[in-house]
Amino acid sequence: MLDASGFLIGVELVTTRGTMGQVTATRTRRLASDLVGCDRVDWVSITDNAGGNPMLSPEALGRPVLYGGKEVMIHLSCKDMNRHGLESQAWHLASEGFSNILALSGDYPAEGYHGRAKPVFDIDSVGLLSLLDEMNRGLGKRPAVDANGEQIKGHRGGTDFFCGAVTTNFKLRENEVVPQLLKLEKKIACGARFVIAQIGYDSRKSHELLCYMQRRGHGDVPIFGNVFVLSRPAVRFFRRGGIPGVVISDELHTECAAQGAAPDRGRRFFLELAARQIAIFRGLGYRGAYIGGVHDLGAIEEILDIEASYSADDWKQFARAVRYPRPNEFFLYREKPETGLADPDTRHPAYQDALDNAGANHNVTLAYRLSRAMHSLVFTPGKPLYRLARRIYERSSNERRGPVALRVLEHAGKSVMFGCKDCGDCSLPDIAYLCPESQCAKNQRNGPCGGTRDGRCEVHDYECIWARAYDRLKWEQRQDHLLDHAPVIQDEALRGSSSWASLYLGRDHHGRNRPSPDDEATREDSS
Repeated sequence: MLDASGFLIGVELVTTRGTMGQVTATRTRRLASDLVGCDRVDWVSITDNAGGNPMLSPEALGRPVLYGGKEVMIHLSCKDMNRHGLESQAWHLASEGFSNILALSGDYPAEGYHGRAKPVFDIDSVGLLSLLDEMNRGLGKRPAVDANGEQIKGHRGGTDFFCGAVTTNFKLRENEVVPQLLKLEKKIACGARFVIAQIGYDSRKSHELLCYMQRRGHGDVPIFGNVFVLSRPAVRFFRRGGIPGVVISDELHTECAAQGAAPDRGRRFFLELAARQIAIFRGLGYRGAYIGGVHDLGAIEEILDIEASYSADDWKQFARAVRYPRPNEFFLYREKPETGLADPDTRHPAYQDALDNAGANHNVTLAYRLSRAMHSLVFTPGKPLYRLARRIYERSSNERRGPVALRVLEHAGKSVMFGCKDCGDCSLPDIAYLCPESQCAKNQRNGPCGGTRDGRCEVHDYECIWARAYDRLKWEQRQDHLLDHAPVIQDEALRGSSSWASLYLGRDHHGRNRPSPDDEATREDSS
């Protein structure tokens, strides 16, 4: 579909709690059946335990849609299964004929049977994309090639997943927005071939996402604009923080409340707002629209009819009107007064000033400065103390823990400074010396999740470690290198062992992504 021309329409279906035969699922099943026969809808997207709630698996609802001839995209999230479960589920989806996967870290589990479930987050969306990409390549198997060495189409020795990712720049602060965009680039590098934007109601922010992608060399990656059809209950739900990362500004809330007092309870206003968003996305150059919050085909067709009634340039006027930012919200680019959209050639003055005058901030602590200095001296390959430490650990009789004195020093020091959980596969150098095990509810090692609220964790009321890491690197003028490290896939077999031993002996993720100790020794001897 993406190879062909045209603006694509996708519709999101949210599964229900219970079996397909229950009364509560009837409306969703009916909409799924209606979408199969609707030529105006190009593909259907099905959620995976949306909002962290236990629900019917997406393939149960997607199977009749797929077999009915409609393209289906299955959400696959990391909150409920470890990497083995995700791989098993991916094999199952491939066997059922599902090719389109939206890879997500997922929402933190909500209340369920006997309270809240324990989250998994063994890997994150970047790790999942890496896994699915390797499954496409046969997980290490060599693809079949012809006599000229070209890969034979359809014979890769693995799956044929077409993977996508989600992103959001509808955030309040610089240290939320920029890390989200950097993580999006990491997702693309790891196999994401299309992008769905998070729910938001600000045309200028939607335009900024496109501008950023084009300026960073990703202009060929298709992006779908998110069109969530509001209602009075949905507005109240979002205002309570029902979906992490989705915000209804005070201005939009006031307008929705006024329109909701109309005899139709605001229905016409909400449908027209959705239609205007579709027109804006079409005018800006998005690849399509992703419609959610709908429960019957009639509403979808009404929205599409309204949008079809607009003239070619009406979207420009709508773009000025659909602007519901929050006070002091961060923007990447200067606003073009003539359009109300972003000027991709000029940074926003406040952003430029923040970069030019990036001094020390509350996140640049003494512990951080000491950690940087110690890492440079002792844990950086090629340095004399690194070579000495490696030899000490190589000669230790306990290869998991290393010398007793050093193990005691490591455990005590890292527990006090970082709240270390003894994972044995340390990501402190990857996150500006902040521990994802003790300070991130989702153990995010490859960038932030999308659920922060004004820079704070969606689960625990403390500042997001990735926002803090951004602030630290910004002080060093290295903020754009926040995610330069290779995708971190944590090795659980190392838990309880010495992370220092894992580093020096090449067992952790750092060692797996650098030359072996023998190669390093050869290079050092040569020099």
